[in-house]
Amino acid sequence: MIDTADRAPAGALPMIEADNLSKYYGVIKAIEGVTFEIHRGEVVAFLGPNGAGKSTTMKLLTGYLSPSTGTARIAGYDMSTDRLEGSKHLGYMPENGPLYPDMTPRSLLEFFAAARGMGTEDRQRRLGEVIDLCKLGAVIGKPISKLSKGFRQRVGLAQALLHEPEVLILDEPTAGLDPNQIREVRHTISRLGRDHTILLSTHILQEVQAMCGRVLFIHEGRLLFDGPVAQLTDGGRSLDEFFHEMSAT
Repeated sequence: MIDTADRAPAGALPMIEADNLSKYYGVIKAIEGVTFEIHRGEVVAFLGPNGAGKSTTMKLLTGYLSPSTGTARIAGYDMSTDRLEGSKHLGYMPENGPLYPDMTPRSLLEFFAAARGMGTEDRQRRLGEVIDLCKLGAVIGKPISKLSKGFRQRVGLAQALLHEPEVLILDEPTAGLDPNQIREVRHTISRLGRDHTILLSTHILQEVQAMCGRVLFIHEGRLLFDGPVAQLTDGGRSLDEFFHEMSAT
């Protein structure tokens, strides 16, 4: 069920590339032989049941883990051997990513900007832009420990966007949010999808239709489906039915 044809012009550089990625912990297989490409301007959903290998794959793509075999590339850079260059093109929002609770959103963003070596003028410009994009103005001076889950997710997204990356990898960006918060994050990601390459994992199947043009489905560490969202409901089946069918494979 994997069809990777006709996604981009011949010779176009993939912005995200998994080339036969595998990760083993002793005899335990986390993922095996995962291969796909995501090109500029695509918004792709990464689906699968808990423990399927989604987070492991994302950590390999971002360089947080090294693969047992295969190669992960961001904007053409091998994330095992050239992670610093690849990271300049990448914004990563891990599930429940670390946010320092005693800091405010502003001080956290200033800290990350300084850590990335951003100049004063560039830093102030980008802080204003991401604060506006992620709608953080009302809480910008409050301790992160006092913020709702929804606002903490927005802070995490803002730090991922701070250095103007071309590629975004978002692990469960709507996890634990209420319907209103999900709607706000969905609108933000949809806006970002106009000029970014985005890979996001989610358990909320309706989010796939709302935000994504393509789906990758992983189960027991293997990629089982790679195709357009419209293919999920072929023959009148529901998204839940698709998920159940793929999980039972």
